[in-house]
This record gives sequence, C-alpha cells and structure tokens, in this order.
Amino acid sequence: DENQWKGPFYFIQGADPQFGLIKAWAVGDTNNGDDEWGEEIKLAEQAVQAINKLNPKPKFFVLCGDLIHGMPGTQWRKDQEQDLKNVLKNTDQDIPLVFVSGNHDIGNTPTRETIGNYCKNWGDDYFSFWVGGVLFLVLNSQLYFDSSKCPELKQAQDVWLNEQLAVAEKHKCKHIIVFQHIPLFLRKPDEDHDYFNLEKSVRQEIMEKFHKAGIKAVFSGHYHRNAGGFYRGLEMVVSSAIGCQLGEDTHGLRVVVVTDEKIVHRYYSLDELGSQGIEKELLDMLEN
Repeated sequence: DENQWKGPFYFIQGADPQFGLIKAWAVGDTNNGDDEWGEEIKLAEQAVQAINKLNPKPKFFVLCGDLIHGMPGTQWRKDQEQDLKNVLKNTDQDIPLVFVSGNHDIGNTPTRETIGNYCKNWGDDYFSFWVGGVLFLVLNSQLYFDSSKCPELKQAQDVWLNEQLAVAEKHKCKHIIVFQHIPLFLRKPDEDHDYFNLEKSVRQEIMEKFHKAGIKAVFSGHYHRNAGGFYRGLEMVVSSAIGCQLGEDTHGLRVVVVTDEKIVHRYYSLDELGSQGIEKELLDMLEN
C-alpha cells in the first residue's frame, strides 16, 4: 500500500541526542567525562513534546545516529540507553520512530558483536521502508568509515543496497531518500577527508551510485552543526544535534516536506518548533 504516491507529506529528522556529551565536552574528557546527561534528557524531552504537538502529524521521526555518547563497553552506556528509551517512549504512538546507527552506537571501528548488540537494542543497522510512494534507505555509514573488523558485513550491506536500488528502479518510485550518520561531505563533494566525512574514494563511489539511482537527498548528523551541499543534483543535508552543539547552531530538529516534485526542509530550534510549530509556507505545500 505504501509504495503508491498519495500526495505530499512530511517527516521529522533529528540527530545526535548523544546522552553524556555535553558534560564530557565541557570537562574536556570525551572518553570518560560522560557521567552526567541531565541536560540531554531535558532536550530530548523538549524534542518529543514539540513533535507531539505538531498538526498534522509527521509520518515518522528519524534519529540519525549517536543516540548516546558512551562507546561500546564503556561504563555509562546502558544507563544512557535506558534513559533515552524512557524519553522516547512518550512520542505519540501514531508517529513511528526510525533509528540510524552512529559511531558512538556501534564504535568507530565496529565489530560483528557491537553491531549485533545495537540491533538487539534499537533494530536493524540497515533497512528500507516505503512511505507514500517514496523509498527510504537507512544505512550503516560506519561500514563505509572503517569496516576493517567486519568486512563481510560491509559486503552484505553493499549487496543489499544494490538490490534495493534495483527494486526502486522497477517500482518507478517517486523519490529515494537516504539516512545515515556520517555525511558523505560537509560542504563540497571534493573536500578533504577528516573525522566528520567519508574518505574521498569511498565517498566518490557512493555519490556516483546514488546519483545514477536518482537519489534526491541524503540526511545525516555527526557534525553537531548544520551544513550541506550538492553533488550533481544529489543534496547532502547535515543536521545539527538535539544534544551538544559544537558550532553556533541551536538544539533543534529538521522538518522535511516531500512533494511530488521536490524535497524541501528547514531546521528549527526546539524552542521555535515547540512554541510556533511549522511555518505556513511549509504547511501550504502539504495541502497541494
């Protein structure tokens, strides 16, 4: 039923609630300083309250990785996960939650075990779903960043992705949209590689594959700042965090409207979205 276009809709994208980072960043110890996350709990609660008030309701709420700060095997990880789940339980039951794995969720160099634990806790690390004629692909970007300890899992995701793109072509879907944690690039497709983007040759291969498949947009987090750019008509959208900010942006969420022709998005601060909701210009697009 959901692979038929039924008219415009919207969803909410958030990234990096990352319970524990605000304190760790403030004390300058990102390995062990994550023993408090009260501020993140409040911000995540504010995000859920803002989403629950929206009318009409979004089709889903996607969190693009780094759900918590504690890396696999660290002391506070289980408590951080439990506290985030307790907050997210209050999301309106008619708004499905979609989870994307980040480097803090499965490790900078993931293993079969760390990915397995994530899947038990949050669901599959890569999967697809349809909403109203649009195909959404959730990817495990850590496998593109460093799959040295689980090369067979990267290969499996690659095979799966090719199959999904073949299905999309056959179905003549309205749009294809990708969610992943690490951006392909932050501003320019040929920028240098660093911690916040993918290695250049890997990036080029993915961008070309996405472009050929007609993918319109990739939404990610990881940077804790808003950024983005274009590669041959493919838009790379980098959203700042619900949690700790590393730049000048506010704690916030992105509203993404999907119309027949295009994908339009705007980043809102949590205060703005909670008090004023979505602006008329975007709401009008949903009426058409």
